[in-house]
Amino acid sequence: MLRAGLGVGAAALAVATPGRARADDPSPPGDPEWSQSLGPGIGDRVYGQPTHFEADAIRRTVPWLTASAESSISFTPLQYQHGIITPSGLFFERYHAGRPTVDPAQHRLMIHGLVDRPLLLTMEDIRRFPTESRIHFIECPANGGMEWRAPQLNSLQYTHGMIGCAEWTGVKLSTIFEETGIKPTAKWVLAEGADGAHMSRSLPLDKCLDDVLLVYAQNGEALRPEQGYPLRLVVPGWQGNVNIKWIRRLQLGDAPWFTREETSKYTELMADGKARGFTWPIYAKSVITYPCPEMPAKGPGVYEIRGLAWSGLGKIKQVDVSLDGGVNWAHARLHGPVLPKALTKFTMEWRWDGRPALLQSRAMDETGFVQPTLTELRTARGTNGVYNNNSIQTWQVKPDGSVFNVQLA
Repeated sequence: MLRAGLGVGAAALAVATPGRARADDPSPPGDPEWSQSLGPGIGDRVYGQPTHFEADAIRRTVPWLTASAESSISFTPLQYQHGIITPSGLFFERYHAGRPTVDPAQHRLMIHGLVDRPLLLTMEDIRRFPTESRIHFIECPANGGMEWRAPQLNSLQYTHGMIGCAEWTGVKLSTIFEETGIKPTAKWVLAEGADGAHMSRSLPLDKCLDDVLLVYAQNGEALRPEQGYPLRLVVPGWQGNVNIKWIRRLQLGDAPWFTREETSKYTELMADGKARGFTWPIYAKSVITYPCPEMPAKGPGVYEIRGLAWSGLGKIKQVDVSLDGGVNWAHARLHGPVLPKALTKFTMEWRWDGRPALLQSRAMDETGFVQPTLTELRTARGTNGVYNNNSIQTWQVKPDGSVFNVQLA
């Protein structure tokens, strides 16, 4: 608990004293200008927008990261995320051929292959099925990929922002397959999008029957176009690229299709030159979101270290925080709800004396998997890879409060 009377950062708690307020002082008991007039009435904003005072909370891109904006990614500003739900307008974007404009009245989902009854469904058909709502994260496997060899970007948003967590509403894919029937030889499902790349991935049928959703709503409203409007897959706990957006076709077969995105892309090049494929699950991971490079400390005092943890294998069981680069660890507090395959918020009190610090967080999920160090990952996989970097992040806090992305030997 933060105790009253102690400075939170450099700002000491102000003590109110009786007396006459200056006319230009907006602090109580003064009367600021916005309290002395009528504001805009209802109807001037038919769709709510953030205040201009929060204009810095936007998705950002790294222009040199990709050759074109049509096959690129934007980053969620995690430094401004206050809970486990990412606002739809800040949820990271990933395109392989730009963002298509899909007319829901003309959109169709074809289900064929090793099924008993092929179907061609309209959006109206899909919305008639029983609904399911769940909270899950989606993370691009390239999140943190630029950091494999050395620190590249001094930013929480750019090192960890290829992730978002939302409430998704739609239909269980297993419910759809109950209507089509499945032939005994079917083992795999090809999911294909309606974008210009026809983004396609092979998925094991067992996963599709387990927890995969066919989604048409996010955070209580229809999907945004950048998130796959009018229809997408949500594949809980697995790499973002298999969560096919603008989905138009599901084909059942007896083997994977080995599409471009699972051969030349989204494979892991190991130290021995071999490549691993079909590495779908997102393993336990965490990051401290305050303080961070974008949100530095403001001088000695009492702080609440805040962060997010997640695992594609289930619930987060424990998060530990280190102030000295992993020499000593202390348990952080997990804030509910703690949900499977969703972001989990954690906090810990920190009494900073102004000396240099090395802040780290380490997550453990309910399977017992513990988030590794970068050294451990490099030992196992080498430094040729781009994907699935779930290593412990180190923030160096300097005496002036500034925060830097560093890596420990």
